[in-house]
Amino acid sequence: MPLAEGACAELPEGAARHAVKALRLRVGDALSLFDGVAGEHAARIIGIERERVSVEVLARHDVARESPLDITLVQALQSGEKMDMTVQKGVELGVARIVPVVSRRSVVRLEGERALRRVEHWRAVVVSACEQCGRNRLPEIMPLLGLERWLAQPAVTGVVRLMLAPGAQHTLGTLPPPLPGARIELLIGAEGGLAPEEMLAAELAGFVGIRLGPRILRTETAGLAALAAMQCLWGDFREEADHV
Repeated sequence: MPLAEGACAELPEGAARHAVKALRLRVGDALSLFDGVAGEHAARIIGIERERVSVEVLARHDVARESPLDITLVQALQSGEKMDMTVQKGVELGVARIVPVVSRRSVVRLEGERALRRVEHWRAVVVSACEQCGRNRLPEIMPLLGLERWLAQPAVTGVVRLMLAPGAQHTLGTLPPPLPGARIELLIGAEGGLAPEEMLAAELAGFVGIRLGPRILRTETAGLAALAAMQCLWGDFREEADHV
């Protein structure tokens, strides 16, 4: 919702329920609000009626919690709750956007209205994850596409394209750091990994294979491990460590 100092507003249904049921907030309690664009506002609760929560918006604060790395996670669909966890933890690890794709080895198949509903569900997961970790800019969830169709699209100029591939020659440590402001695209396969045809298409599209040590990681581990490693090598995990 748009925020302006001095305005009164009602919290969205999910946020109101969380404030009342989980956080046990009461009238007069302080909280922070964000609209998903940038910055955040101090606010206080001025009314509670069942699960409806009214707030007064107070001062705006320019708080930045975004990673200096512009990372796009291109994730092949995972089964069960794995995709929800990947979206949630990807947000916590600082991704700027997530591109869900259908690969040849994806167990889950989503089409039409079902695909649209699932994308909206992931967007709700993003909001919840931002509330939990303190991010005030919402990462994008892009529309669902087939992997090879997504690979056929023109790449962003200057993008660094990486894909996890067991046995690859390179590791993150052997690659040169990305230039400041460069976009990084990280491609992760589904439970069975990427099919040989998909890996070839990705290579032709400019993706470089990297490995994460000698062990083969599960799809729900691989992307998150790579994101954490990037933040340690090039991102704000390293910057925080410099101040310890």
